Amino acid sequence: MTHGHDSDTIESWFDRTMHMDQYGTRLPFGSLGAKGLTHRFVELSGADRGRELTVLDASGGYASACLGAGSPVVGSALSRAVAEAGYVTDEIHSWERSKLLELLFGEDGLWAEQFPADEYHVAGRNSGSEGMELALRLALESRFDRRRLQPAEGRENRDIVLAFEGAWHGWTGGLLPLLNKRHYRIGLPSVAPEPYGLTVRHIPFGHFDAAREFFARHGDRVLAVVIEPVQGDAGIIVPPAGYLREVARLCTDSGALLVADEVLTFAKTGQFFGMADENGPIPTDVSVVGKSLGMGVLSTSMVIARRNLTVRATGAISTSDLRPLTCAVIRAGLEHIQAEGMLEKSRDLGEHLAKRLDEELVTVFPELYTESRGSGVMHGVELTQRAADRLGEFREAMIRSGVFVEFMGGAGRRSAGLRYVYPTMRVAPPIISTLADADAIVERLSAGSRHFLEVSA
Repeated sequence: MTHGHDSDTIESWFDRTMHMDQYGTRLPFGSLGAKGLTHRFVELSGADRGRELTVLDASGGYASACLGAGSPVVGSALSRAVAEAGYVTDEIHSWERSKLLELLFGEDGLWAEQFPADEYHVAGRNSGSEGMELALRLALESRFDRRRLQPAEGRENRDIVLAFEGAWHGWTGGLLPLLNKRHYRIGLPSVAPEPYGLTVRHIPFGHFDAAREFFARHGDRVLAVVIEPVQGDAGIIVPPAGYLREVARLCTDSGALLVADEVLTFAKTGQFFGMADENGPIPTDVSVVGKSLGMGVLSTSMVIARRNLTVRATGAISTSDLRPLTCAVIRAGLEHIQAEGMLEKSRDLGEHLAKRLDEELVTVFPELYTESRGSGVMHGVELTQRAADRLGEFREAMIRSGVFVEFMGGAGRRSAGLRYVYPTMRVAPPIISTLADADAIVERLSAGSRHFLEVSA
């Protein structure tokens, strides 16, 4: 019994025949509620059906709930906005929108150094995928003269979009060609090099010579480069020092646009943006942020583009382009993150978490893990083939040991002599996590690893 309901009744609450299954097989657990990092799960099948589990969240809900569950800051902002802010579209100026943009891009704004207001403008979308679609659209529009209805002068031959092996930029149809994984593209239309069409090319991520060689041969044809500051689905692949700035230089020198996909990395690497290094912000032509931007309660994204990048009139209107309620929640969350110094704290948390993951997982369980990578609240622990081959069992063992993590496909086979990257466990807890939370997460991951080895022996 759980909350006065027998196991059959509990299972019926989570009946999975109506909700479209995107996974092949869903996990056999249901959620009864959550607060902070602590979730209450219930078993939906097997001998323990109906048993309740207390689970620490190390996923952030696809890395989106940066303030955890039940944040009073977010709750207050939602309540106030619903009661007072209204629902005007972007056709009408909004006080809530103005206050958010002033916070971010005004004098001494949180993002003003990275994106000066006189050089950039912004748009909102419903998701990271929609944001990336708009980014790609802006790149495409840049090569077309809308007044003369012909290719823009000097950009007639710009027909290549350069992406990276292992990249992940979203599920929508316009983005699928950016992925070099056959599983997601086979049987679906591709972008073809026809009039106004594109050729998508892939190079290994983090490989200096490959990037330089590609630009030396094709730089005059590259329309845009689409890059993640840290590759997410590839397995939290962190590029070598200087790589992102070198790619930016190659784009500038060749006249290509640089599009940064910061949907995952936003507010997770110890700073707001991953496109930065010890020398400061790395300039981009378009940046897309999402996931944590919605504070775990709203699906939203923001596209920040240079002012000369625009879409034809009425050509990219969105129903939910920075609506007042969305802006109120984003502003409240970001003000809270800034006031509490959460980004700075997450850097210390990241160092602590990285050390413990390496010492207590990779070192202790070499039959399960090969390497840990990451910073801030975004880490990946790469699996061995043995663990990857039984991923479903592995994940269930973690949940039954009291920790919820997500697994990424890994970059797989790469060119230029780079090694194969297996599926990777993403450890990306909410930014509110403490050192004690990190310790508890690692302890439960360790227990789950032992449990998996026992049941799979």
